[in-house]
Amino acid sequence: MTLVKCEKAEKSTFKLEFSVEKAVFDAACEKVYRRMVKKINVPGFRAGKAPKAIVEKMYGKGVFYEDAINDLIPENYTAALKEAGIEAVGQPEIDIVSIDDNGLVLSAIVPVKPECKIEGYKGLEIAKNVEKVTDEEIENEIKTVRERNSREIEVEDDTVAEMGDVAKIDFEGFVDGVAFEGGKGENYSLKLGSGSFIPGFEEQVAGHKIGDEFDVNVPFPADYHAEELAGKDATFKCKVNAITKVELPALDDDFAKDVSEFDTIDEYKADLKAKIEKRHEAKADAEFEEKIIDALIEKLEAEIPEAMFEAETENFVRDYDNRLRQSGLDLKTYFQYTGLTLETLREQMRPQAEKQVKARLALEAVAAAEAIEVTEEELAAEYDLIAETYKLEADKVREMVDEAMVKADVTVRKAMNVVKENVKAPKKATKPRKKKVAEPAAEEAAEAAAEAAAEAVAEETKTEE
Repeated sequence: MTLVKCEKAEKSTFKLEFSVEKAVFDAACEKVYRRMVKKINVPGFRAGKAPKAIVEKMYGKGVFYEDAINDLIPENYTAALKEAGIEAVGQPEIDIVSIDDNGLVLSAIVPVKPECKIEGYKGLEIAKNVEKVTDEEIENEIKTVRERNSREIEVEDDTVAEMGDVAKIDFEGFVDGVAFEGGKGENYSLKLGSGSFIPGFEEQVAGHKIGDEFDVNVPFPADYHAEELAGKDATFKCKVNAITKVELPALDDDFAKDVSEFDTIDEYKADLKAKIEKRHEAKADAEFEEKIIDALIEKLEAEIPEAMFEAETENFVRDYDNRLRQSGLDLKTYFQYTGLTLETLREQMRPQAEKQVKARLALEAVAAAEAIEVTEEELAAEYDLIAETYKLEADKVREMVDEAMVKADVTVRKAMNVVKENVKAPKKATKPRKKKVAEPAAEEAAEAAAEAAAEAVAEETKTEE
């Protein structure tokens, strides 16, 4: 491979031209011929025995060119990038310049990272809002734990079912007097208030005793998954077979000892409050960083090539596919369930991918402006953190994970810290004090009163005289 030309093109791209020697190109064509000849039928020759020259004469001289070029591109394009000192950030647009007696010449439009400029990243005015822990939150946490530690007690025949109880029922549903498929159940355990049945159903079961037979009349929701039932009125013939009361443990010191390492309910509540505070703090931190990212993106000046957005979108799709596979699914099955397509999934992920690209470029621009460097100690600590996260040895991680990538991650994190450390709390708006100005009518009244007083004094003086 010989690098013929390397020049900057428009919008964060470079144009490369590189040549491949004729002998190398001919060898690639020969390799393609041997791979394809078994599938080529030439009259007068057995399958796979037709000479290359005869095949080219029959189908054209360039019959093997396309496949040969595709075989040559990866290695030679990579070598051209290396010689030009260019780091591509997406797939290139490759064209054929010429094929002649001198060999093959290709051109490549290569997307590269844009030149980025960012100013005003210090002193951003952004509020960090940490929600206060409410008594209701603590009570809800305790309620969940109590329900998890509850016990069920079957009640006597004359006890009425209440919301929160579990009722074992037989039921059969009818629409227009006709039973419908899937509308029948026997000894079904239904927790009243769980919302697992059609809205309004569970409320009508409440109030009945064991042995009661009754009708429950409810309409199916308009968006019900079975279209033939959606929006229609239904009648369910029901019978209560058993009722179970859910008994919650008493909220006392013994409960605290059973569900925690604390001896008193007050200590347990204080611990719950501290944990909720940590959650609120973590949520506030995440929202705070998100606001910072939004502000930095607004200040970023860069001509970002489309290829960067496309590449990041594909990364999002691959990550999503990996997460699905970990849960026993794949994209194909996911698409069958959701009705989505690969294109619609890409469209959904594109906005976040664009934001990710812009955020990274903005933080890299901050790092460049601040001349941020990563020390060996910081690099080693990052490798140790990765090793701990994935339960691997640090040396093994160093072999698996590229050092440049790790350094880049630490660099942008340090850049974020620089920005965070210089964030200012927004100034509170203060209302200017209004100068008290007498209204015209009041001023006139005051002047008239003063004149009247003066006249009165004058008159009184005359009288005395």
